[in-house]
Amino acid sequence: AMTTINKSDAVQALQDAGNLDALYRAIAPLNMTPGWIEREKPLLRPEPDTGFLPTHWRYSDCKAALDAASRLINTDLAERRNMVLRNPAEGNDYATTKTQVNAYQTILPGEEARSHRHTPHALRVIIEAEGSFSVVAGDKNPMETGDIVLTPGWSWHGHGHDGDAPAYWLDGLDVPLTALLEPMFFEPHPDGYAKVDRVTPDSPYRFTWETIQARLDGASPDDEGYFGRRIGLEADEMPTIAITVERLEAGQTTRRYRHSANTVFSPMMGAGTSRIGDDEFSWGRGDCVAAPIWHWIEHRAEEDTVLFSMSDENLMRYANYYRFEGAE
Repeated sequence: AMTTINKSDAVQALQDAGNLDALYRAIAPLNMTPGWIEREKPLLRPEPDTGFLPTHWRYSDCKAALDAASRLINTDLAERRNMVLRNPAEGNDYATTKTQVNAYQTILPGEEARSHRHTPHALRVIIEAEGSFSVVAGDKNPMETGDIVLTPGWSWHGHGHDGDAPAYWLDGLDVPLTALLEPMFFEPHPDGYAKVDRVTPDSPYRFTWETIQARLDGASPDDEGYFGRRIGLEADEMPTIAITVERLEAGQTTRRYRHSANTVFSPMMGAGTSRIGDDEFSWGRGDCVAAPIWHWIEHRAEEDTVLFSMSDENLMRYANYYRFEGAE
């Protein structure tokens, strides 16, 4: 409710204010605060100062958690059986980085998850799946190991599984960003499951492992050494999320850099180590590593590696906030 302020009293208090403390007391009822006072967290600062921490989640741990959940909850009770990767930042409830949330999800053979739609944009990196499928905006397409599947905001989407073994994937969404800006809308499908208009393996919402590898084969090396051979995956309907895949050869170490974007990495194959800020993480296929804004990033591949990443770089560039700094 709006606070009603007796303006004449407030003006009188301002006129009577004989020192700064009296001024501060007088403007408080007017819902004002001085711009010049020192604050615990300054409004402006020399460089990003995030509370989010470099963090590593092991796929093996998360898979064990999902398998336990599969015994205890079904798709009737949970529209999505997923484990959210909560950054251990103080006061953080669910976000993986400031603008993104990631989660591991599983579906069992014979299950079908109901359709819904929401403002946030989403994607899935399929870690282990044979015979599972997604239905996005009327397109029914396979979700097989190594695929990357897009679910643009406000498109109906659901998924199911015709295979014989549980399917697992890594979700990525811009839910924290949507929550920050506040245009959050969510709607379950009125019929439970969206109608399939087309059955298509080559949906624009699906990048297959084969397609990704073929495009990496044609990619140029990064002459400056910050990245491996790298491609961007087109997601024009999801402009807040930049999706890249890069190939690192066994023994390759990338040149350190930091940038004004929040990034999450997940190796689709291979093994290695990443140094994010002052932390070092040894990872394997299917793991997830969060690199919050303005932390130094360096990767060292111990095996031939294909590294997926999603970030808010597109958003930062659009707003003219983007900055990139490389190590000497």
